[in-house]
Amino acid sequence: MIYKSNKIRWVKLRLLTITNGWKRASYLKRKNVFMEMGDGCYYHTRDLPAEPYLVKLHNDVRIAADVRLITHDIASYMINNISKYEEYGKARYYMGTIEIFDHVMIGAGSKILPNVKIGPNVIVAAGSIVTKDIPENSVVAGVPARVIGTFDEFAKKRIRETKCYPEKKDGINEILSFFWDKNSL
Repeated sequence: MIYKSNKIRWVKLRLLTITNGWKRASYLKRKNVFMEMGDGCYYHTRDLPAEPYLVKLHNDVRIAADVRLITHDIASYMINNISKYEEYGKARYYMGTIEIFDHVMIGAGSKILPNVKIGPNVIVAAGSIVTKDIPENSVVAGVPARVIGTFDEFAKKRIRETKCYPEKKDGINEILSFFWDKNSL
């Protein structure tokens, strides 16, 4: 595969002008920015990983605001400047892949580190730092992220909790009334 790295600069500039996560995902898919990007993805963050060709997003992946997909670190530059490690040779640039399988939601402000696979049907809670593979049908949270429940439990709870909530299509007045008027005491 031949990858044109100079196209990333232009894609990053264009991402700043697209405010809708569905449109942003569609644009990224059309431009073949990632190694792979499935159908039905939502990409709200404006950040792109430094090496987007090391990222695979499968179908129905939802990435919220301020999520960082980190495909490398720069520790090798520091290690190579410390003389006591010279006898071991040079540390090479550390990179790794990130693969996110079907039906995954990455919460706002989360960070996914190199060499991580996130299985299907996973929720990553906002602000989590994912340092290792996440098994399918899990809900993870924390720093570092760890399993706190199952996807099935989360889905059933969310359906119960939001059964009487208004939808966006109901309009702003209905939403304001539901969330503010009923709670006013």
